Amino acid sequence: MRKLISLTAMLLALVACSSIDCPVYSKVEAHYFIYNSDGTALKLTDTLSVNTKRSRGLDTLIYNQGVGVSDFYLPMSYSHPEDILEFTFFNGADSFRVVDTVWVKKDDIPHFESVDCNVSFFHRLTSVEYTTHHIDSLVISNPSVTNDQTTEHFRLYPKVRN
Repeated sequence: MRKLISLTAMLLALVACSSIDCPVYSKVEAHYFIYNSDGTALKLTDTLSVNTKRSRGLDTLIYNQGVGVSDFYLPMSYSHPEDILEFTFFNGADSFRVVDTVWVKKDDIPHFESVDCNVSFFHRLTSVEYTTHHIDSLVISNPSVTNDQTTEHFRLYPKVRN
């Protein structure tokens, strides 16, 4: 009888444990696509690196030496209403190096999957401003940044170099 009670208690304990259903991939990043001025997809021939200003004014490299890319992802802060990004375009063959600054304003929205999971922050893009040394234009195509990695958030149109 004692074994039966012990076995029943163990089975009840196993059944009582809840499985935590936290998302495996919960990164929240903005997805940038690169286009020609005519709207067709473009692969960069220049090397692209992106820095951002983080806490205490320190620069942080968030994208390093993308070459031949037609799209890329950049993480977004969840503690600042504006992200300041420095896009550095470099072509070693032409000794070409240009830096554009991009200011992305956004609202941060806490997102809870479950009380057992960490909070993630989604974002609502409100505006984008940029310098135009090598970037011809940068357009918000979808203002809702979530953990859906298939959504296009920005369209980047670089200037054509002669």
